[in-house]
Amino acid sequence: MNPLNATVLICACCVALPSTAGTACTVKSGVATAALVELYTSEGCSSCPPADLQLRQLHQVLDAGAVVVPLALHVSYWDRIGWKDIFAQTRFDARQSALLSFRKNRVAYTPQFFVNGEELRGWRNDLPTTVRQINAKVAPLSITLTSSPIATASVTLEANAVAPDPHLAGALYLAVSESALVSQVTRGENSGVTLRHDNTARLWFGPIPLEKGRAQLRQQITLPDGWNRQNLQAVAFVQEQGDVLQAVSTAQCKPALGLS
Repeated sequence: MNPLNATVLICACCVALPSTAGTACTVKSGVATAALVELYTSEGCSSCPPADLQLRQLHQVLDAGAVVVPLALHVSYWDRIGWKDIFAQTRFDARQSALLSFRKNRVAYTPQFFVNGEELRGWRNDLPTTVRQINAKVAPLSITLTSSPIATASVTLEANAVAPDPHLAGALYLAVSESALVSQVTRGENSGVTLRHDNTARLWFGPIPLEKGRAQLRQQITLPDGWNRQNLQAVAFVQEQGDVLQAVSTAQCKPALGLS
């Protein structure tokens, strides 16, 4: 692997905690700029399943060693059509609109891909090239992300962003996503279809502005019943206006949130 494209696994499953709590994990972003791939989707949208599949199979279409952080954000504005998406959140509607506010095209639709804040309409063919170009850039800052289980269903997440340039602007965000989700849709455009989702955003925190090149976001969470802790991961990224400067996830930890 090209060292430019490496994410540093400082400690995965190596810090002893009480047997009921699991193990801690700390990851640090590498020199390369990671590609944050955001898919805005909905279970009520008949054209979304192929995009959901593309996100699930992302690593199969990218170069070996590509540094990528996928996130599926389910929007709520399809709910009124006939099927309520239980993964949808209005904050994701707002984020989609906010990303578009920095671009010439301000039309929100599904499925809609963004890579580091830039809309990618040619996602079926252009994702490998786009990710390659982003990974070739040296990131202007680094992010360290730690997941520390404190109980069987509770965890403390801490993200720290540090930039060599104290004048660098931006804000730190933190999210938790879940994979291997399955829905049996009974109404709307996807009626009768079994849908499968990976990297689905469940929790969202931030923004915390950089001050003198630094930002910290610490959040203790208790996982709701029904969430599969084995399929969860944490994601942290820094964004300046509409551009994502760096991203990192705990995906390489086993399990990704340290909860066993």
